[in-house]
Amino acid sequence: MQKKPHYMSLNQSVLICDQVDAVLNNILQKNGLHITYEPQITKEDLAKKIGEFDIVIVRSRTRITADLIEKATKCKIIARVGVGLDNIDTNAAKAKNIRVINAVEGAMNAVAELVIGLMLSMAREIPRADREIRNGNWIKKELMGSELAGKYLGIVGLGNIGKRLARLARSLNMNIIGYDVIPIDPEFAKEVGLIKADLETLLQSADYISLHVPLLDSTKHMINAERISKMKKTARIINTSRGGTIDENALYEAIKSGNLGGAALDVFEVEPATGNKLATLPNVICTPHIGAQTKEAQSLAANVIAEKIIQILRGVI
Repeated sequence: MQKKPHYMSLNQSVLICDQVDAVLNNILQKNGLHITYEPQITKEDLAKKIGEFDIVIVRSRTRITADLIEKATKCKIIARVGVGLDNIDTNAAKAKNIRVINAVEGAMNAVAELVIGLMLSMAREIPRADREIRNGNWIKKELMGSELAGKYLGIVGLGNIGKRLARLARSLNMNIIGYDVIPIDPEFAKEVGLIKADLETLLQSADYISLHVPLLDSTKHMINAERISKMKKTARIINTSRGGTIDENALYEAIKSGNLGGAALDVFEVEPATGNKLATLPNVICTPHIGAQTKEAQSLAANVIAEKIIQILRGVI
């Protein structure tokens, strides 16, 4: 028999540790929760204060480690206003019976649109064209681009973001190849004309490869030197998921030596990624982890988290 959700009082104290859309504050306050908003709180101050709160909300900046969770003696919910949970020690939270929630719905469209933008930027060398004009050079004859229509896009990970990307790419007349460890919905595959493949076949066949997987032991450096060697020399890889999924040294060597066409990276193994050697390569585009950084995505994620918190406290979920 399924356990019925437990109703809790809405008279709860909430600590918001990162900058979030104001709608989150507004919804929680209207429902009677008491908000402490400290978007610049340090780890040291958080360690001193976390024990006072029933609910802790973070985005990307703050890491909720096992030692912080140990001090969170009143905490019932840890919420991440975003998708990934790698900045929260979920095992430590589970051991203390703390619910961990996220907003997988929030970034779906924003990240998918960024991937499309990065593919177009690589296909038409838009960043280079812009730089050269600013430097006083008119290099029109050097900028012979290619079109996305008719190209094969390999999507690794067909969750919410991967599915949204497939639909957008299909509208550009791209051919979609998909791989996931979880069975791909046949109705969705039919909708976008998706070709199901194992990872090796996808890497060998695709012109563009986009990663949409969490960072786990099984996905750490899943794109390594051996797998890169199986890709087309003209292939380009896009990563908007987590930096650790690609072996950056192997990627650098492959692009520098001309064995891979290029890359567009929004995430890196170490962030901030200032000084990363991949940024020195002309056919690599780098952005500072902006996948979910749109007004619409942040507002939606804040709404989703606020509603989930209220539903948990009311015993709905």
